[in-house]
Amino acid sequence: RIRTENIEKNTHDNPFGAVLSFRGTVTDTTVSHPLAATVIELTDTFPVPDAKAFGVGQWWTVQVAPVEGGGRDERELQKLVEITEIVDATHVRIGYLNGWELAAGRTLTWTRVEPVRDSHVRNMVFEGAGPDEYTGSHPVSYEYAVGCDVSGIHATGTFWPVVMRRWCTRFRTEGCSLKNPPTVEYGGAGYLTQQIYCLYGRVADCTTSNVRHLNDLTASAYCTVVNCHGDGDDAGGNPFTTHGQYEHDLLFDGNSGLMDIANSGAQWGISAKRITVRRHVCSWFVANTKITDLTLEDVTVIARPTFDQAGTLTVNADGAQVRGCTAKTFAVAQRSARSTRPTTVSDCSFDLPAGGVLVQTPVTAPVHFVRCTFTGVDGAVLRGAGPVRFTDCTVTGAEDAAPLSVGSADLTIDGGRYENTGIELSAVRDQRITVTGGARLTGRNRAGALLGRVAGPGKVTWDLTGLSSTTDTTTAHVRIADGTNHYLATGNRFTGGTLHLAPGALASALHTACVEDGTKRVAMPDDGTTARTEGNLIL
Repeated sequence: RIRTENIEKNTHDNPFGAVLSFRGTVTDTTVSHPLAATVIELTDTFPVPDAKAFGVGQWWTVQVAPVEGGGRDERELQKLVEITEIVDATHVRIGYLNGWELAAGRTLTWTRVEPVRDSHVRNMVFEGAGPDEYTGSHPVSYEYAVGCDVSGIHATGTFWPVVMRRWCTRFRTEGCSLKNPPTVEYGGAGYLTQQIYCLYGRVADCTTSNVRHLNDLTASAYCTVVNCHGDGDDAGGNPFTTHGQYEHDLLFDGNSGLMDIANSGAQWGISAKRITVRRHVCSWFVANTKITDLTLEDVTVIARPTFDQAGTLTVNADGAQVRGCTAKTFAVAQRSARSTRPTTVSDCSFDLPAGGVLVQTPVTAPVHFVRCTFTGVDGAVLRGAGPVRFTDCTVTGAEDAAPLSVGSADLTIDGGRYENTGIELSAVRDQRITVTGGARLTGRNRAGALLGRVAGPGKVTWDLTGLSSTTDTTTAHVRIADGTNHYLATGNRFTGGTLHLAPGALASALHTACVEDGTKRVAMPDDGTTARTEGNLIL
């Protein structure tokens, strides 16, 4: 048990001034050189000017110069690595598969270090004292360390992170806890654990109460966070966060607490890649910066009146795969376009607020919703120009709801059921809407049309096949009264309601092989060279 009343004062902005501080030796041996060719992603072989300067088993820090035109600290590579092989006279192999491509001309700097090895801290009760960065205290820090584990530290009142790590490789932090640090507002303070430029770490079975972060991974890779739980986060930061300094290949499994990925600001690059979150519960989850190939599985976001009443889940449309998730407010954003895989949201449930933006303006990537359920829909907006597809989804509107407002250049409705909602194209650009696969539209909406458009400048192409639409006498199945439109409807069933196909709004129209059961034709073009409306079954 350690108490720290009247401890010697720390220096300014020094999270490594811990009671137990472990730091390796940084030598004056450095090698700096520009890259003659691109270093590909996921390679462990790096070019060097002269491989004789390196030895197998040595440890070096390696970092790339900041991104030109980017943030001051924006670097794709900063790691403590072991030399595992001298490949040839100008190449070495290291114990790390690079997560980001490095272009020719970028400068690498290598610095040899003698790391701390296998120095473990276990079983401690730590009671911090002091309200600020000078008088405050914390138990453990590691810098330039390999294989150093921490377990069983239970802390209260610590200022800087309970376990602070930088330039560390191969470590475990397990069974630790923190409650009630003196501040959750000061950047870098009030954490359970922070890892900067770290590799191969595992944080497991940890808990926090009333802290800024339970776990922060900055410029780190191949780390796992398992069975960790943060509460009391209404006024603090997020228990789970990454800094956005090009983290990659991180796994969060079975945790609970607010989560925010790659969102610390443009200074560090707001970038991350291949982050996977499974079986997570929280009341707010934001991952809308330059996050590539995000995978979310069984993430549950439950609105909490004391923090985020909207119960927000937001992702970046850059290869995001969202499966089996639940939230009240869901939104797709886009800040990057690095991925080769599609953005797909499948088997999820969302209870959208009135007027909520489901697909934000910058989204140009295709977004595919598969077997998702949307409830309480009232004027939800799909604003981005990118293609949007709904496959076998269920969309249910609130009472007297406005239809979905869609700005997508290409909207596909493939199967599924749409109750008391409908779709209204914004016509802010040329648009195509395809409804197929036995999609069922029922009920009514505030606009008085289950499928319609507004008087925007865009030309709209309608392709309706195999649709079943049922509504009341005051609502149109399809209402086209404005703009320029090309309309095709074949093999559809319309029950009740009206059809409003204004001749002056139709550049071409083919309406055939449809069943109109008790449907009133309010407006319909005459047959001619640009219109055909015969061959329907009218009951």
